[in-house]
Amino acid sequence: MGRIAYVNGRFVPHREAAVHIEDRGYQLADAVYEVWAVMGGKLADAEGHFARLERSLAELRIRPPMSRKALEMVMRETLRRNRVREGLIYLQVSRGVAPRDHAFPGDDVQPSLVMTAKSLDRAATEAKAAKGVAVVTVPENRWGRCDIKTVGLLPNALARQQAREAGAYEALFVDELGMVTEGAASNAWILDRDGVLRTRDTNANILRGITRRTLMDVIAEAGLPFQERPFTVDEAKAAKEVFVTGAGSLVMPVIAIDGEKVGDGTPGPVAMRLRRLYIERARETAI
Repeated sequence: MGRIAYVNGRFVPHREAAVHIEDRGYQLADAVYEVWAVMGGKLADAEGHFARLERSLAELRIRPPMSRKALEMVMRETLRRNRVREGLIYLQVSRGVAPRDHAFPGDDVQPSLVMTAKSLDRAATEAKAAKGVAVVTVPENRWGRCDIKTVGLLPNALARQQAREAGAYEALFVDELGMVTEGAASNAWILDRDGVLRTRDTNANILRGITRRTLMDVIAEAGLPFQERPFTVDEAKAAKEVFVTGAGSLVMPVIAIDGEKVGDGTPGPVAMRLRRLYIERARETAI
């Protein structure tokens, strides 16, 4: 059986899924999205993702397409129809379909809701984490509301393409002060020379990562030194360990930045420990 997508009230074959040509998400990036990791057929970090979705919709003044309870039911059916036990589920809400105009349409326009799900090879992801990944740095060139999870991801796509062409896994954005903000699709972390875990605070034009938030709880429970404090590219290159976090990467050790080794060029013990603790917590709390 092929993949199945949910589009505005209907489950359809993935290859046939479509939205109207005047959907504002398609024409104006007037839409938000969320991605949940799926573990054992359940939604990991579910509450955080639902809360961020609601916040993103409110910030753009897009009304929810349905209740939280109904949304969960559709998501679980999407997972069931796609037979996803380990993977990701993607949800997107646009303002809806209306004649093209920059200003918002009337209140009679219904939001569009799209959902897809796919399986992931967790063994392959674990093998990647065990080996570690390389990243490159790119200038920060995104808009001033990266805290809203919108579909306007062209700078992120260009950064990821630059990383791919350099043979790297991820790109890290760097602001005008030389500070790392976050990755193109992840939050960035270091274990500095003093043994303190550091990541950028969310007041600094970065996404409020849900994996990031859960990992902060894991770090606190483990009693590890931690600060929400920015770091430069040079500090990252000189750090004991570097890693990135996200729903897809979970906790992914970084072993090289712009071609320069981090530490001894192998995944660090703290990052690998945090990856294990995060996965254990995510599986235990998934709904």
